Parts: sequence; structure tokens; C-alpha cells
Amino acid sequence: MASAAEQLAANINFSAIGKSEEHKKRIWFTLGALIIYRLGTYIPLPGIDPAAFEASFTGKQQGVLELFNMFAGGAVQRMAIFALNIMPYISASIIIQLLSSVVPSLEAIKKEGEGGRKILNQYTRYLTVVLALFQAYGISIGLEGQTGVVSDPGMFFRISTVLTLLGGTMFLMWLGEQITARGIGNGSSLIIFAGIVAAFPSAIVSTLELGRQGAISTALILGVIVMSIVVVAFIIFMERAQRRLLITYPKRQVGNRVYEGQTSFLPLKLNTSGVIPPIFASSLLLLPTTIASFSQSQGGSGFLATLTTYLGHGRPLYMLVYVGLIVFFAFFYTAIVFNPTETADNLKKHGGFLPGIRPGERTAQFIDSVLVRITVLGAAYLAIICLLPEILISYAALPFYFGGTSLLIVVSVTMDTVAQVHGHLQAQQYEGLVKKAKLRGRKR
Repeated sequence: MASAAEQLAANINFSAIGKSEEHKKRIWFTLGALIIYRLGTYIPLPGIDPAAFEASFTGKQQGVLELFNMFAGGAVQRMAIFALNIMPYISASIIIQLLSSVVPSLEAIKKEGEGGRKILNQYTRYLTVVLALFQAYGISIGLEGQTGVVSDPGMFFRISTVLTLLGGTMFLMWLGEQITARGIGNGSSLIIFAGIVAAFPSAIVSTLELGRQGAISTALILGVIVMSIVVVAFIIFMERAQRRLLITYPKRQVGNRVYEGQTSFLPLKLNTSGVIPPIFASSLLLLPTTIASFSQSQGGSGFLATLTTYLGHGRPLYMLVYVGLIVFFAFFYTAIVFNPTETADNLKKHGGFLPGIRPGERTAQFIDSVLVRITVLGAAYLAIICLLPEILISYAALPFYFGGTSLLIVVSVTMDTVAQVHGHLQAQQYEGLVKKAKLRGRKR
């Protein structure tokens, strides 16, 4: 059942955007920032041969680099100044979020409200610099190890590469914050969204070209189109799904006034962990492939090469481990970001309770049991969404690298952006009603 806010948002006329100068400025600012980001993905690092690196990149399986290249919109394949993208910042945000739920000192800072949030954001920026430095230095070493890619290898090349990649990441982090503050939607998510969507037209063209050449059948292409529509609709339905727990607030007396009891809902999302489980699972599975590819380029082989043979895309072991990791991270991340005991304590402090459940520890146990049950459904949903593209890529020979992780990101970011546009339009409607009420009051 939709809430009153959702019903009002659904009835908003989007033609109101054209009448609002503020909304048009926000939209144009967001589009301009994303265009700047896309232009930066085509500027190569100084001191390398982009054509030689791209030939080396596409000539072999790249593992984790292929996943990062998808998130970076092809910047890794072109070894551009934005090759690291905003992923170090995303990784730092996740690490700080996990630590703030485990480390008591960070947990105390987290509970300080807006001031604590600013401190944690500053810690996230510092950690972003550290992660970007390590990753950039590793990339510089890897580039020097490839024949014909670096024109003048040495310490100067390493320093310039590290500074360039670090500067690119910090610029994207600043650009994402500017989009969040002055544009529409979450800036970091939109940057990743733009990188993924940028490769979609080329994937469609490649598929149609294979169909024209007879490599894949027309029926298969039509089936993929229909399945994609169904999968997107399924993702939207599951991402909006909630388990709402009824909360009751008893009557209370303040002075001589008696306030009637109220009821509200505690919404528990079916997929509380979001896209984190597929990202972590994909990264861990592709890590052996990446290490093996680098060791083979240096003349090494052995256990990793054998392991990557069984953990290749479409292999039964790969599918089994992939599902297991998704389920594990779904439960792990949900347990980190949602604390039933803290929620039950907050309800008890404000006088709220679940009907038929004793406040305090019993309420926490009940919320935890409900959360476990819906997380089972959420983990199963993530596993299904992520396995379907893997099966198509492996057995149907489709050129799409548009896997379940990227599809989840695209749909989730789109839904979040549309919700924020709804929120802005809703606030504008409220402001208009307040102004009209004030004008009528003055006329009287």
C-alpha cells in the first residue's frame, strides 16, 4: 500500500519542471558535470601509448580490470586520467560505514548527528587518498611491465601516473559532491551510472551486427529484449518492496491537553543491502583471474591458472560460488547497516511499541526474525538477477558485459533520481500552497 507521499508524488505533473527555473538549473548543471566526466575518460595518461595498451587489454581476459572498466565507462581500457573513476571513494565509504558499526569510537561519532556525519565524511576523504595512492602506484608498475606501452619507464613516469590518477579520482569525488549539492540525484551514483550507460549503445550495435552476420539468431535477440524488459520491471518491483511493521504510540498528556494515540509503520526493505553483495562477490571471484593474467604475462603459471579455469564465466563452480558469496554478503551487510537492538531502544524511548510484542529485547528479537526472513528473499532475488546475464553471456555468446551488478546499479540510480525529482516537485507544490495561504490571509 502506497503512502500518502507516494500517492501525491505519483500524481505530480512533470510539466512543472519546465516552469521552475531552479529545477532547470539543477538539471543542466547535472548534465554539464556528467559531460565533463565523459570527456575526461578519453584523455590518456601522459607517457603511454593508448593504442598499444588497448590492444593488450582486449587481447586477454582481464578479470577485475574488466569489471572496473565497466564501471569507469571504458576509461580503464583507454587508460585515461579517470581510470580509477570514483571507485576508491566508494570503497572508502563502505569501509568507514562498516567500521562505524564495529569500532566504538567511530560509532560514537556517528551518533553525534550532523557534526558526526561531517567528521566521518572527512575520514572517508582521507581513506580515499590512501586507497587511490596504492591503486595508482600498482597501475604504474603494471604499465611498465607491459611491452611497448610506456615510452619512458622510470620513477618520473610512476610519480606522474600516481599524481594524475589521484588527481582524477579527487576531482570526480569533488564533482560528485557538487552534483549532490547543486544538481539532481546522488553525484557518486550518477557518475557510475553514466559510465555504465555510455557502453550500452555499442553493446546494442555489436549484438545487431552479430545478428546480421548470422552469428546469433533473430529470435534470440528478440528474446533478450523481452527478457530485459521483464527483468527491469522485476527489479523495480523488488526494490520498492517493503515489509511494514505496525507501530503504535499510546495516548499521552502534556499539561492540560491529552493527545490521541497514533500509529505509524517501520518500513523494512526487502533488499536492505542494495548492490553491495554483487559488487563484492564479482570482485572476489575475478581477483584470481586478474592475478593469474599478470603472472602469466611475466612467465608464471601454476595453481592460479588451474583455479581460473574452473572459475571461468559460466562454469558450474563459478555459478555456485557466485551465489554463495551473494547470499553471504547480503546477510553480512544487512547485519552491519541495520541494528534491531538500536531500533527497538529508539522505539521504547519515544513510547512506541509493536502490538502484541513487549518493548525492549522482545521487540529487537521480533524485528531481527522478520529481517532474517525478508533477507532470504532479498538474497534470492539478487542471485537470480545476477545469474541470468551470466548464463546469457556464457551460453548464448552475447557480447553484453552488462551483467546483473550493472543492471541493478542502473535501475536503482534511476529510481533514486526520479524519487528526488518527485521530492523537489512536491516541495515546490507545498511552497506554492503556503504562499497562496499567506496571500489569502493578507487579503482578509
